[in-house]
Amino acid sequence: MKIPISYNIRNLIIRRTTTMMTALGIALTVAVLLSVFALVEGLRTSLTATGHPLHILVMRKGATAELNSSMTQEQFQTIKVKQGIAGLPNGEPMASLELVTVIILESPDNPSGINISLRGLTTTGFAMREYVRIAEGRMFQPGRRELVVGKGLAKRYPKARLGSKLDFGRGEWDIVGVMDGGQSAANSEIFCDLAQLASDQNRESSLSSVLIRATDRASMQALMNNLVDDQRLNMDAVSEKSYYEAQTSSAAPIQFLGIFVAIIMAIGSSFAAMNTMYAAVARRSAEIGTLRVLGFSRTGILISFMIESLLLCLLGGIIGCLLVLPLNNFTTGIGSFITFSEFTFNFRITPGIMLMGITFALVMGVLGGLLPASSAARKEILTALREI
Repeated sequence: MKIPISYNIRNLIIRRTTTMMTALGIALTVAVLLSVFALVEGLRTSLTATGHPLHILVMRKGATAELNSSMTQEQFQTIKVKQGIAGLPNGEPMASLELVTVIILESPDNPSGINISLRGLTTTGFAMREYVRIAEGRMFQPGRRELVVGKGLAKRYPKARLGSKLDFGRGEWDIVGVMDGGQSAANSEIFCDLAQLASDQNRESSLSSVLIRATDRASMQALMNNLVDDQRLNMDAVSEKSYYEAQTSSAAPIQFLGIFVAIIMAIGSSFAAMNTMYAAVARRSAEIGTLRVLGFSRTGILISFMIESLLLCLLGGIIGCLLVLPLNNFTTGIGSFITFSEFTFNFRITPGIMLMGITFALVMGVLGGLLPASSAARKEILTALREI
């Protein structure tokens, strides 16, 4: 004979203070875990959303990022006439010579400033990034010290907003536009005119990389092989998507630390749940004896107390999910060990992450409820009834 679940719910309600204290402890543990996974998911989504499936990034052999790559105008001229490169409507090849550097941007939270990626490119480079659009203001004009900033930067840094001025290189630069790159890395960058930036940085002969688009997937690998094998270039070629996907390693230390903290907290929460259930067993010893007299089996009592522990932790898991929901789409930034600049992205709380939190809470319920439930099931009828 099974004990009704309503019996467990009634007991949790009667012990509402203890129930809520234990549930809140579990909720905080779940919230810590979910916030870490939401951060990692936001970073992963942003990086994997960057790039075009037919784009190839060409950098100096051995370079790990555009920042430490080097490219000359002569090498660019050799690259852009390669067979297999798609063309623009005007007949020009879809090849963009670019210069990537960093500038320091201050904020109220970080007065000393932090490195931000600054990308010099031509109108071709901007046109190749179809996922980027001007959300406010206008596009920069070639030959002028004008900037278009990613919306993530504009949101986080007051000095990077439309109409502001940034001082670097040989003078002041005007922010004339804010770009929306969807969920891509463009939201973490500042775009400007290639020739103007190269002149200001004295790097007309030492640029960073070339972004090209293959005509189709069939010719993409052949084009990459051609670029790598060309001894005149001494270049590496990788797909733009794989280049950005590789940068998700920046979140690995945070993910490890977050999981470690969550596990430590989970152990404490499991003991709290165990304590609560042991106290319930001690208080309800007479009830347990009565249930046995009424014909309920040891197994039925074991399952009943396990269900009670699971319901308690399920409540904590749901509260934990609700606590972390306000973080969804919250904009933050993380320093990249590859680009040596900040990467701006949004926390992403998905149904899968919330399900993971609920599952984590239920695991704590099993760990915290198994021993007390076994203790309740092992009570002899006479021993339990003596406590009436």
